[in-house]
Amino acid sequence: MPVNDTLATYSDWLYRAAALVYVFAMVFYTVEQAFTRKAKKSELARELVGSGAPATPETPIIGRIDEPPSAGRPERFGRMAVALTVLGALLHLASIVLRGVATGRAPWGNMYEYGAAAMLVAVVTWLVLARKFDVRRLGAFVLTPVVILMFLGGTALYTPAGPVMPALQSYWLVVHVSAAIISSGLFLVPGVVSLLYLAKVRNDADPRRFARLGPKLPAADSLDRLAYRTTIFAFPIYTFGIICGAIWAEAAWGRFWGWDPKETVAFVAWVVYAGYLHSRATAGWRGTRAAVINSVAFGMVVFNLFFINLVIAGLHSYA
Repeated sequence: MPVNDTLATYSDWLYRAAALVYVFAMVFYTVEQAFTRKAKKSELARELVGSGAPATPETPIIGRIDEPPSAGRPERFGRMAVALTVLGALLHLASIVLRGVATGRAPWGNMYEYGAAAMLVAVVTWLVLARKFDVRRLGAFVLTPVVILMFLGGTALYTPAGPVMPALQSYWLVVHVSAAIISSGLFLVPGVVSLLYLAKVRNDADPRRFARLGPKLPAADSLDRLAYRTTIFAFPIYTFGIICGAIWAEAAWGRFWGWDPKETVAFVAWVVYAGYLHSRATAGWRGTRAAVINSVAFGMVVFNLFFINLVIAGLHSYA
């Protein structure tokens, strides 16, 4: 099928527009994060409740994940940031759809398209969590890696619209790669949240560390639970993607597993994530150790996506 160059061009424009809108949303999230203050009486209330005193309507407790954000100008910036994020996600989605229509195939046949789709999943995941929990002020930290990866995708990794090589012309491209995209995008959020948890814990132990950031983050337990719940949702999809990849490898290369560099790192990342979830469920590992494991696992996913695909030669290098 010939490529529709007009639709491909529109897709590229929408991709750049989405990235620009994300930048503005990130700035607005930063303004809300920077200028939101905690009332002194609320701080006092938390100390009193921690010592056994009951909470009253006059002494609200802060730091819960479901606590409404403070009112005022920072909150308005936060709402505008969410609106911009939704707009960016719609432009982002339109870009991916037009890319698929222009090429007549699933729009994730190369690194540029894969990254674009994974970042859309990350943004949508963030919007869902921001609606369900009071974590809107963390939006700048989630959008920062999204903007960076989209910039790299649109510059260093950009690939003109076109057909994929014969090895990728399979229905497994839709099944296996889409599962990898969804899980990778989902894993970005708990990876960022785990890093913020480590910053929060260090600030709680020593207020001089992350003095500007730590006090404005949600409670450490809330960050820990958020990372855990998102990882639980993403892990089965990641497992399904690995299984589908093995089946596709048997059909394409005559073996289910060949310890190709990408296969190996993907399996190691799976083991680390499985260890994270298992330790949480059985050994009761929470807090710093769990956050470190989760951060390492996400680092391996990013390493597998970029370093393995771009630096090390293997059977997956054509993507």
